Amino acid sequence: MKRRDFITGLGMAAALPAISRAQEAAPTIGFLSTRSPDEAAVHTDAFRRGLEGMGYVEGRSVAIEFRWAKGDYSRLPAFAADLLSRPLALIVTAGDPAARAVKTAGLSIPDVFIVGQDPVRSGLVKSMNRPGMATGVNFFTGDLGGKRLELLCSMVPSVQTAGLLVNPRFGAEAAQQHRQAVGAAAQTLGRKLVVKEAATDAEIDAALAGLVEAGASGLIVQNDPFFDSRRDKILALSSRYRLPGIFHIREFPADGGLMSYGASLADSYRQVGAYAGKILRGAKPDDLPVLRPTKFELVINTRTAKTLGLAVPQMILVAADELIE
Repeated sequence: MKRRDFITGLGMAAALPAISRAQEAAPTIGFLSTRSPDEAAVHTDAFRRGLEGMGYVEGRSVAIEFRWAKGDYSRLPAFAADLLSRPLALIVTAGDPAARAVKTAGLSIPDVFIVGQDPVRSGLVKSMNRPGMATGVNFFTGDLGGKRLELLCSMVPSVQTAGLLVNPRFGAEAAQQHRQAVGAAAQTLGRKLVVKEAATDAEIDAALAGLVEAGASGLIVQNDPFFDSRRDKILALSSRYRLPGIFHIREFPADGGLMSYGASLADSYRQVGAYAGKILRGAKPDDLPVLRPTKFELVINTRTAKTLGLAVPQMILVAADELIE
């Protein structure tokens, strides 16, 4: 063997451990979600796309440690403590209860969240423009409950009594605000409102049955990760009772619900991924203002409307951003 080849070989051999260490040194993101992995797959993929847009690909240049509460918020504190004990570059929290659990556990690394409540009012950030250690996307759908009732009544004018499903464990203040917003709209529209609470599968069964017994002929569901994780169940019950419903994300009508009104949750997850990538590249969370959606979409499932014997009014057809057939 020539001396030059021998020296080159030694150099390559010496470089291999360094390359291996560089691969092992890929940053790790903790991902704490209130939801379930299967139900949230489309949104988790959107998060990955946001990361990839900043140059980070899971399994190659970044690792992700997932923890899923599957709608059981009591699991969040232990998950938060576990993740924060690990050598993470940052943590992502999907849902208000997850963000609160991480803050309570003692946040020492950047947190990129997606939440529905005002993060200033809930104490997650100092301000929207200079948020501090945590930043992300305020999904801002809880304030749209009144608008959803208005749209539901336009779609189904026969609704005289509307049913509202809320989750008290999502946060008593948030549930109460949603109840008040929808209640005020019901009073303005001259409709009666019946409210039922649910935080377990059995309570969802009882709540939907109770709404029907109370004469509800239309359904509004609070924007809540637990209800998102039980989407199939809620849609199956609303179909059984022939109860037309309006929801906060398009995934409900895409899976057979009647309609939805709200921001794109998939796009919000993509923005969370982009923010996480920016922080991995050196940005400080305090320099990344909390984002809020600027466009809200009305989605109608026309097949479900036909199944329910409903004719979609012209004003709804014109206003709809998407018709699912």
